[in-house]
Amino acid sequence: MKMKLLLSLMCLLSVATVKAQNWGGGIDDNNLHFGFTFQYVSSEYKILKKVDWKDVDVQRWELRSDVPGGFSSISSKPSAGFGIGFVVNQKIHDNVDVRLTPILVFNDRILNYRFEEPPGTGSGQAPIDVQKKLETTFVDFPLSLKIKSNRRNNFRAYMMGGVKYTADISSKKKSDNNNVTDPLEKFVNNRRNFLSYEAGLGMDLYFEYFKMSPEIKLSYSFDSVKKNEAPHVFSTPIDKLMLRHVTFSLFFE
Repeated sequence: MKMKLLLSLMCLLSVATVKAQNWGGGIDDNNLHFGFTFQYVSSEYKILKKVDWKDVDVQRWELRSDVPGGFSSISSKPSAGFGIGFVVNQKIHDNVDVRLTPILVFNDRILNYRFEEPPGTGSGQAPIDVQKKLETTFVDFPLSLKIKSNRRNNFRAYMMGGVKYTADISSKKKSDNNNVTDPLEKFVNNRRNFLSYEAGLGMDLYFEYFKMSPEIKLSYSFDSVKKNEAPHVFSTPIDKLMLRHVTFSLFFE
């Protein structure tokens, strides 16, 4: 009997808490406010290959004898990273905000190559896989428009869209091909500055003294992020590299 009463009281308290409208720190009363964010980032390339990418003569780069000639595939797989930043939010209407969210991001970008034995050679060499990982540290400057629904108790849904400027602040020494003698150690370097467009969905959850906003968004580079540099075996078959990000964020304001 006591257990049933306790469970009943807990249910009533939960319902009362859900129905009670939290103050949210008075965040909606301010035209300009600030916050911070934590992000999980997953990135991958969309690879646009040259028409004759399979015909590239890899042996003219004097690769090691254990590397068969010719490509059979070039691919990219998602790579995880994380970011931390802050939020500057300007209200321009009860349902519209403009947001600037500078973020420091640590993320790897990965390309996978498979070298195949040339047809008709009969050498019996097995294909080998080579992974090229570019470790990056960059700063994002997203400027976005946030369109919000009306508040319902402690909940408000929103959608966002905008543009993002990315500046790579990684050490150039880590990816300097001029100091690499082994052709298999060459990097496919990225431009250090580029623009992307992005769009996403999220929700504002109001607590007594702050607001938390989980958000998921997609971003896509406007143009190729592949850097123009001296040709080598890993860069020559690729025409363009478009960069895609899927980002899950938690904003605290």
